[in-house]
Amino acid sequence: MNNYHKPVLLNESINYLVTNPSGVYFDATLGFGGHTEGILYKLNDEGLVLAADVDKDAFSFSRKKFKDEKRIKIYNYNFSLIDVISKIESIRFFDGIISDLGVSSYQLDNPSSGFTYRTDAKLDLRMDKGRIISAADIVNSFSEEELAKIIFEYGEEKNSRQIARAIYNRRKQKKIETTLELSEIISELTPHNYLAKTLSRVFQALRIYVNDELEILKTFLEKSVNLLNSKGRLVVISYHSLEDRIVKEHFKYENLSCICPKDFPVCKCDKEKRLKILTKKPVTPSEKEVGLNLRARSAKLRAAEKL
Repeated sequence: MNNYHKPVLLNESINYLVTNPSGVYFDATLGFGGHTEGILYKLNDEGLVLAADVDKDAFSFSRKKFKDEKRIKIYNYNFSLIDVISKIESIRFFDGIISDLGVSSYQLDNPSSGFTYRTDAKLDLRMDKGRIISAADIVNSFSEEELAKIIFEYGEEKNSRQIARAIYNRRKQKKIETTLELSEIISELTPHNYLAKTLSRVFQALRIYVNDELEILKTFLEKSVNLLNSKGRLVVISYHSLEDRIVKEHFKYENLSCICPKDFPVCKCDKEKRLKILTKKPVTPSEKEVGLNLRARSAKLRAAEKL
């Protein structure tokens, strides 16, 4: 698992995040501890990191990794429960909050995790195995129209209807149970030069839907702004346009002091400006970083400061 310890945009994210070496910080997506390790390096003995990861493998690994570190508390919780964790630890406000969204390299490369289309595994895609509905449940029970909508909205795949129809027709013959079975259906109707991207989009769409990722992200962002100290920083690293759009729009909304229609002569909304955007454009990895870690190529970092 040490091979998967490659935090994306590490220096950039820590430089935006850590402004108080004695502060309290929250790593919403602990993974294998890369960003948390960077935060701890910047903190003094009075600093504290609360960290969470819903993936049991990542949680177990990081708990062992940081077992002798007194400045960290780790929770096997979804990051949307940041408010619950803060109450458990009697933390009113954080000096910084970071979330590195998406799926880890370990999850993608480990067949037993069921996140990759490159090897055969059970069609699952649940980050939290306690969730009731898996990707297999979706492809075998949802209507053709529902499947097309999921693939189009969450995968941004233009051939969503054709793919949904192929899935629907195949499952009449046999239940679709593995990643390879789903990949074979898609490969039969997709030109080879487009296959990798199409597979990525379909699996992304199912994963986002199964884990309710976009709604959870919205909840997390709202709670995070509420839980930030004045001058506290919120840093989010996203990997696809749907996530990045949500982060961008949330930061933009919290940066506004009025949301009244332009033709209103006087503001009546009482909107409070709560964030100052620190990144006018998203920060992206350097060519050197992408060369060392190809999966960093789509990363976008946005940062904001609580007023």
